[in-house]
Amino acid sequence: MVEYSTHLNAVFHALADPTRRAMLGHLAERELTIGELATPFHMSFAGASKHVRVLENAGLVKRTIRGRTHLCRLEAARLAEANAWLRRYERFWNAKLDALEALLLEEDKAKKAKE
Repeated sequence: MVEYSTHLNAVFHALADPTRRAMLGHLAERELTIGELATPFHMSFAGASKHVRVLENAGLVKRTIRGRTHLCRLEAARLAEANAWLRRYERFWNAKLDALEALLLEEDKAKKAKE
């Protein structure tokens, strides 16, 4: 259980940063070099490499080094674990949204009755 919690902590820490989330989005399309990951953000190789290291530590990215090229690919298994954890709480969100919908429908009925 502790290992599972540690993995989730690392995943949510990695996902907390918008740059890293965007990098994962790009990696969902195809494998990219660190230089290619850095380009949209106008950051240095070193800066992008730090973000990739966080993603690697969370198990979200696998880096392969070929000569001087660092090629990165998405590892989605950890995202699936995070999604499974979040889905446990989905029923609470749905209940709140259902209650809000009922309240709004009731409010609409009351407005129509006044007209």
